[in-house]
Amino acid sequence: MRRILVTNDDGIYAEGLRCLAESLEELGEVWIVAPDREQSASSHAITLHRPLRVTEVDERTFAVDGTPADCVNIAVNGLLKFRPDLVASGINRGGNLGDDVTYSGTVSAAMEATLLGIPAFSISLAGRENLNYTPAGQFARRLAEIVFRHGMPSEGVFLNVNVPPVSSVSEIKGVAFTVQGRRKYGEAIVEKVDPRGRKYYWIGGDELGFEYIENSDIVMVLRRYISVTPLHLDLTHRESLRILEDWKNELEKF
Repeated sequence: MRRILVTNDDGIYAEGLRCLAESLEELGEVWIVAPDREQSASSHAITLHRPLRVTEVDERTFAVDGTPADCVNIAVNGLLKFRPDLVASGINRGGNLGDDVTYSGTVSAAMEATLLGIPAFSISLAGRENLNYTPAGQFARRLAEIVFRHGMPSEGVFLNVNVPPVSSVSEIKGVAFTVQGRRKYGEAIVEKVDPRGRKYYWIGGDELGFEYIENSDIVMVLRRYISVTPLHLDLTHRESLRILEDWKNELEKF
């Protein structure tokens, strides 16, 4: 029997997590190991300086007081007595598009699984209000079937999926294999003063828009396509290696 590990960054009680787990149940035995609270924008953080607590919430369902990457690491290397055949992370409330992937705990959980040699994908619903997770859940099930049949497209690759916020599958125009887009953000820091006169800061700011890149995840989701972006663990920019060779003589004079 196939075994599937499901996690997220919205927390153990998130609607999207339940939808994803239920959608995958007919494909194998689903185990849930997810943060005990929201861990959005936790990126690929691993908790090293304190012990982690695991609480059994239900049958094959565990909450961890850590990050999504913690959840995958603990599940694979300690909690579960087997290696999952697949890790599915999501369904995130809100898109993980363009530069979002560098911040996303949802995406990083799939990345952690890939580092551990397990096929993985992250899936997000690119909306915030009145969300219907069912189309994303249906696509996750179909994607999992295909991954079980074919494996990942390449070693060290995982898939980042974004589903447009639609009411039904019939509103989706198709599936697009996309490149990572680029966002434009407004002022990232909001400064305020608390009742005792001390300054405090919120990191955030308004999103201004995005760069128009044809066949990017952002553009295709706006066109109501499901975006599937293959992401690679190797972040090396190989073209720059050639340019850096021209610096070699200067750099060695230190």
